[in-house]
Amino acid sequence: MSAEIAYDARDGVGESALWSPSERALYWVDIIAKTIQRVEIASGRQDQWTMPEFPTAVALRKKPGLLVAMARTVRLFDFDNEPEVFVEPEPDRPANRLNEGCCDPQGRFWVGSMQSNLNPDGSEKKMTADTGRLYRIDPDGTCTLNDPGHEYGITNTMAWRDDGSFLFADTLADTIYRFDFDAAAGVVGNRSVYAKEPGRGYPDGSTLDAAGYLWNARFGAGCLIRFAPDGGIDRIVDLPVTNPTSCTFGGDDLRTLFVTSARFTLSDAQLAANPQEGALLALDVGVGGKEEPVFAGP
Repeated sequence: MSAEIAYDARDGVGESALWSPSERALYWVDIIAKTIQRVEIASGRQDQWTMPEFPTAVALRKKPGLLVAMARTVRLFDFDNEPEVFVEPEPDRPANRLNEGCCDPQGRFWVGSMQSNLNPDGSEKKMTADTGRLYRIDPDGTCTLNDPGHEYGITNTMAWRDDGSFLFADTLADTIYRFDFDAAAGVVGNRSVYAKEPGRGYPDGSTLDAAGYLWNARFGAGCLIRFAPDGGIDRIVDLPVTNPTSCTFGGDDLRTLFVTSARFTLSDAQLAANPQEGALLALDVGVGGKEEPVFAGP
């Protein structure tokens, strides 16, 4: 099992890999470059759009276009016009920015925040506190704080399992949590530790496969970990990049696992030794995935 370079993106921080079955195309963002990228895998066509803020996550919509989480706002983007502000989750926390985001099976968009680690020019900014929170954005634009008793360092990984649980990570705490999930109310509770793997990088973005196992990108460790439903390690897959950041299944029958990566925090010597850092990778892991839910709003 080996990873191939699907696109030599050289992203500062590639994130939020998202497969569109109807377009047979992969979307993702480069946070540092303030771009949304799109590649049609079969034809090789590439598109890119520059955003007014750091884009951090994307979700498909029922209408043509994307829902885009940016540094401060969540916006509607139709590819032809400037992204339209839909909601600002944290107007009271100007030192924070948004990070991970995706839709639950009911079509609601969830997004996490963090104390911003970026200066306006995209360079690294020192973090001094855990101020991240978790929000649910309903199709009508209502924004609701979830898990109000906890604050996080870097919010990452959002996955809803068929057993009624929700998986969510704090990268700085090196922990993936499990919550009970009330699908009707859109509420999480009863937090517990699902997986904690010191020494194997840090948990970044994830996706579920068709068997209900969680594939987690391990930032700094150059690998993916496939976690079993009970949180145990099923498999470790090495990658030719240092900082994998997110992953999603796509391609024919959702049998290809696509992985984004980041050049962020790597030295000039590291980049010279491995110029493919920041690439979009593709690999066959012997199992398929599920289609990502679509935002049920406008």
